[in-house]
Amino acid sequence: MTPTIPFRLATAQLPVSGDAHVNGRNVQAAMREAAAGGARLIHFPEGVLSGYVKHPIQDWAEVDWEIVREELEAVMALAADLKLWVVLGSAHPLTPPRWPHNSLYVISDQGHVVTRYDKRICSHTEVTRFYTPGHAPTVFEVDSFRFGCAICIEVNFPALFMEYDRLGVDVVLLSAYPVDSIFLVKARSHAAIHNVWLSLSSVTETDHLFRSALIDPRGEVVAEVPGVQSLVIHTLDPGAPELDIALTKARPWRASVEGDPRYDTAGLNDPRSTDRTGV
Repeated sequence: MTPTIPFRLATAQLPVSGDAHVNGRNVQAAMREAAAGGARLIHFPEGVLSGYVKHPIQDWAEVDWEIVREELEAVMALAADLKLWVVLGSAHPLTPPRWPHNSLYVISDQGHVVTRYDKRICSHTEVTRFYTPGHAPTVFEVDSFRFGCAICIEVNFPALFMEYDRLGVDVVLLSAYPVDSIFLVKARSHAAIHNVWLSLSSVTETDHLFRSALIDPRGEVVAEVPGVQSLVIHTLDPGAPELDIALTKARPWRASVEGDPRYDTAGLNDPRSTDRTGV
């Protein structure tokens, strides 16, 4: 069911370094700015806390996991103080010698990690040298809005977005460290096809490709970060007149097609239909 009350969402674009202390300070500053702007949830890029592989991390031995944990706990405490939900990109260590997951921590406004999304489709480089893939979708709810999570190269796998559509997601939070500008077009297409909002949070290092943005259920970019290192806050309003067709007509109609007997014409006994050479 489509939510009825507007929701304030912040989408961040931040740099990613190999120093979790620096990354943590940037994350906390963005959280304070988002809370001051009335945001209910802030969404961050891929790997923004721990650092991302190859750029700049070349080997997991470079990462001090105790510092990453300290910074994560500081973010959790601040989320509770600000009463702000946080979706934060970071590597999540597993039991050695397994490689980490490439994850999004979902932190509640009470300061708890309520769930985590682990990237399911890792790139060839990731799965060969750096990460252990996850295996399941992640869905959570805030103020009647239903959120799903995806990470970077997963934009190339429509089945993941179809799955979130079946799970009734209203907003997809897509964190990324992209390598091409067509990425934005793909993200807009998923939003338009499934009539969902999509928050695309990327890193400052890829600002030359496109800027992090909020995409509405028509596939339109309706809010874009104003600077290389910044955030944008946008109100998701399910009652907005311009979204009426997408949310109240297109989305429910598309969901109904598979079970609608009018579209099941496999047994149609009409020679004018079965003869595909006739005119």
